[in-house]
Amino acid sequence: MSKGPEANFWQSIRSNLPKNSFATRIENKHGGGVPDVHMVWDGLPFWMELKVAKSSAVKVSPHQVAWNMAYFVRGGANFFLVKRALERDLFLFRGDAGPDLASCGLSCGLGTRFTDPAALFEGLRPELERILRPAP
Repeated sequence: MSKGPEANFWQSIRSNLPKNSFATRIENKHGGGVPDVHMVWDGLPFWMELKVAKSSAVKVSPHQVAWNMAYFVRGGANFFLVKRALERDLFLFRGDAGPDLASCGLSCGLGTRFTDPAALFEGLRPELERILRPAP
């Protein structure tokens, strides 16, 4: 049985996880908007919703928008991570970007573009520190 695009995407992320990290992929078949992956990296917990897009459009459900927005506005660290199917680049969006992703996808230009998983994690670390360990 072949894997779907998101399963393959997850495998590429999982094989490039940074040291001192732990990740669990959540198989949620019942909806509710809970993201695909929960991670802890050096004591910094966060969620990621993985999306593979065939074009600039990104399929984000109303439940995913609602869950991510609610978690984000309460101080949680959560993100949408999008890979265009035929490209290597990754696009990272904060958890409050769900409405924009649903309406205009990658065309909104709100995400941060990374060339590969190593660059993603290098760029993600400062954002996690800012959200979860704010300066006094």
